[in-house]
Amino acid sequence: MVSWHSILARAAGALATPVLDVLFPLSFGEPGFAIHSLGFDAGDLDVDLSSRRIVITGATSGLGFEAAVALANLGAELDLLCRDESRGQETARHICERTGNERVRVVVADVSELSSIRHAVAVLGARPIDVLIHNAGLLPATREETRDGLELAFATHVVGPFLLTKLLRPALAAAGRARVVWVSSGGMYTTRLNLADCGWKQRPYDGVVAYAETKRAQVILAEMWAKELAIDGVVVNSMHPGWADTPGVQSSIPRFRQWTRTILRTPAQGADTIVWLAASDAATGLTGKFVFDRTVRRTHWLPTTHETEAERTELWKLCNSMGG
Repeated sequence: MVSWHSILARAAGALATPVLDVLFPLSFGEPGFAIHSLGFDAGDLDVDLSSRRIVITGATSGLGFEAAVALANLGAELDLLCRDESRGQETARHICERTGNERVRVVVADVSELSSIRHAVAVLGARPIDVLIHNAGLLPATREETRDGLELAFATHVVGPFLLTKLLRPALAAAGRARVVWVSSGGMYTTRLNLADCGWKQRPYDGVVAYAETKRAQVILAEMWAKELAIDGVVVNSMHPGWADTPGVQSSIPRFRQWTRTILRTPAQGADTIVWLAASDAATGLTGKFVFDRTVRRTHWLPTTHETEAERTELWKLCNSMGG
């Protein structure tokens, strides 16, 4: 039975959200989470995931680790895609110790390396996959290329996850009502899709802009994959976690962290919507939507960030060609 306290709290959250969301620093930070969470339904995550298998990238720290812990606590079987096997095994042990869930496996894979993805798929694709979470991320200080000749951020955030989704499609379809979650960033609001120089060969390299552009691309790809996978019954979403105090933020943008450290979210708060999209029945009907704090949000705040339909098609073709 729903209590009056719960009803009033959710109403207060709903009324405060439109005002708060105009104030980006407060909305994206811990104060935003505190207000938005008033509207959360606690029953949304009162679920048993013991019959579900979840694949997650970038789970050794930050948002990925907290999401993995929460999903393991709900009983899910986890496959952690990790670049470093020893670090991955250490992460798996921590998750098992914290949750009591022993069904945590490490699959060595670097999502920026196409051959590494194919090797991982040979292991992962043998059984149905209920949830695929694209969480691995980085913000390079200087331009770097992968073995495949791709700019590192574009390979890690765009081409690699695209190829992984494509190759795991049979396993997702076999699960029935599977889900794919793309962990984007609020930073994508500042920019538009840029395919003219996505490899940063003509422009002076700017890691922050490269990160934002690839995060914008993720949102677009999630929308396009939602249409592509609808025939398989797969729900696809993108989300952003707000500003969370993760190791990546601490090492990659220390000045930003210094300015915002008093309002940053915890990694667990940032990971909340990842878990909700992966586990809650309430998220089932939201395929193709961009979600922040368990609520569908707009993908553009500025008129200059909109891409054309031709650019969307070009992005899809580019990912297919770069992925081989």
